[in-house]
Amino acid sequence: MVQPALRSQRLDYLDWMRGVAAVVMLIGHTFHSFTRNDLRSTGPYVFSQFVGGMPPAIFLFLTGVTLAFLLDRRERQGLPATQRITAGLRRAGYLMVVAFLFRLQLFLSGWPQTAWEDIARVDILNCMGLAAMLMSLLGAFQTAERVRFAAVLGIAISAASPVMSQVDWSGVPVLVRSYLAPSYTGFTFFPWASFLAFGVSAGSLIRLLQPGHKERAMQWAALLGTGLIIAGRYAADLPYSLYAKADFWLDSPALVAVKLGLICWLGAAAFVWVGREDTPGWSWIRLLGTHSLLVYWVHIELVYGRWLGAWKEQMTLAGTASLSAAVVLLMLAVAAVKARRSVPRNAPSWLRLYPPAPGRVSGD
Repeated sequence: MVQPALRSQRLDYLDWMRGVAAVVMLIGHTFHSFTRNDLRSTGPYVFSQFVGGMPPAIFLFLTGVTLAFLLDRRERQGLPATQRITAGLRRAGYLMVVAFLFRLQLFLSGWPQTAWEDIARVDILNCMGLAAMLMSLLGAFQTAERVRFAAVLGIAISAASPVMSQVDWSGVPVLVRSYLAPSYTGFTFFPWASFLAFGVSAGSLIRLLQPGHKERAMQWAALLGTGLIIAGRYAADLPYSLYAKADFWLDSPALVAVKLGLICWLGAAAFVWVGREDTPGWSWIRLLGTHSLLVYWVHIELVYGRWLGAWKEQMTLAGTASLSAAVVLLMLAVAAVKARRSVPRNAPSWLRLYPPAPGRVSGD
């Protein structure tokens, strides 16, 4: 059994980050689906969509962190490089299977308004799977080497994104193009995979840290985040560029730097918040984080499917805000049902849908 304090510092703050991303995602998608068109230039809507651009980057980053943990664990078990790579590829394959099942379910639930091409659409899960396949090859190296090599790959993917936008993709199969060519309508490898690569680097570094050094590392993460945000904004505002053309909101390395900086901030804040001695063992945000895949799957069907079709693009800002709160609460209930016996005794009674497992207490 892992001691509560150690578990919080090692794992719970990552779940908290994922949970924050889930809440922002739920609110952003609800506003995007239900706000009236004449209100989409207002501050609340614009802010919801601006902040809503962060969750995909956070999810990809944390997927990279967990992949790094997997590779490091296999290394500590003494497995050779080929078996470490295989373990990573199995994780990537799982993500790809889930991605296609997700698209298939959306296709079937939307029939007959959906088209066969919708099944091949590249969503964030597809990007995760493809990027994880590439990053699994880093299992050939030791954990300390993965810190450097994954960071270099992240920089390379980000730096190549504006170039990939200018490539003539006309003769390339549509499926390949949809995975690689930067696009506003999908999560393509360039530049989104860079966040997963940076996550592998960060996760490998976390595994190398001694317990007493983690607080100092988070301080450096906050400082690094500040530097990345400032550098990214400065580079975006320069009157000249290394690229013939770069779109800040599509393929610019400057935007990747800004988002990565915000992730560093969020990680440091999560570590401090979850590591507080007076923080209760149960957290609704962490509950959403630990079941983020289920929350993602269910809410997409609810928010963009037929269930609430009469309200699509028909609601005021106040109405959409109320619906957003309702969606968050509903997804929290879904996560609680999924958790079942893992819901601890000190959780609110309305979430304790099942009795806790014998002998299980908060923080175990």
